[in-house]
Amino acid sequence: MAESLINQLGKNQYVAVSAGSFPAGYVHKESVEALKRHGIDPGEPRSKSWDEFTGDTFDLVITVCDQAANESCPAFLGNYQKRHWSTPDPAKVEGSDEEVRRAFDDALKLLKSRIEEELL
Repeated sequence: MAESLINQLGKNQYVAVSAGSFPAGYVHKESVEALKRHGIDPGEPRSKSWDEFTGDTFDLVITVCDQAANESCPAFLGNYQKRHWSTPDPAKVEGSDEEVRRAFDDALKLLKSRIEEELL
């Protein structure tokens, strides 16, 4: 969601890519639906490992891993700015369809707020 949000909200300022330590191999359908519900074009997202970007350079690295949940956060080499936005993983929420939908909407709103406050 962060990749799509940054690429749309920060168009002409940022080009974002998103990757994880243990990619699921698919993009959660509710992630795409949440973006659409909030007027954000999801593009053609795909699940990626951060290993795909080994050797690439970045100006800014934003981690969203929730350290409270003991998720692995990346360490990249190089000279870049770093931000950490601890964000609960909505894909881990169990419950009714409405509870899962709300978790994705909440995560999207949190990310959008951080992007607007800190990047734009």
